Amino acid sequence: MMETRKLRKERTGIVVSNKMDKSIVVLVERRMKHPKYGKFVKKTSRFMTHDENNECKEGDIVKIAETRPLSKNKCWRLVEIIERAK
Repeated sequence: MMETRKLRKERTGIVVSNKMDKSIVVLVERRMKHPKYGKFVKKTSRFMTHDENNECKEGDIVKIAETRPLSKNKCWRLVEIIERAK
């Protein structure tokens, strides 16, 4: 019997740091409505991401996917580079 794999979360964000070896930090921004006042507020999250080939530069827009824990802080991996920094 073949087991089906659960869908992994995917996020799109901007690379803010690539100073580490095979690792990048991706800033993901989302807009949520304030529960009381109704105004849309920007919330940001930073994800430590595995970049196997060290191909990302700061400012790139990338797509990342959830994966098994790769280190203490890394549980995301790079899927693709959507747009290169200018």
